[in-house]
Amino acid sequence: MSSNDAITRLRAAVSALGDVDVSGWDDTALNEHLAELSTALCEVDAELSRVSDAIRARGFRVVEPVAA
Repeated sequence: MSSNDAITRLRAAVSALGDVDVSGWDDTALNEHLAELSTALCEVDAELSRVSDAIRARGFRVVEPVAA
């Protein structure tokens, strides 16, 4: 995968996560999907850590952008 494709896909993932709003879910719905949500969030966390670790292993830093 090209670097441009990878960045595009990462931004699409961020956008998709930005669309998730569980605040409107009632407790029953949240409870019914809690295992799936937990699994998905742990998978996202693991992949983000993997990519960040690979960047750091090459001697680069992962830094938070400065707000304008």
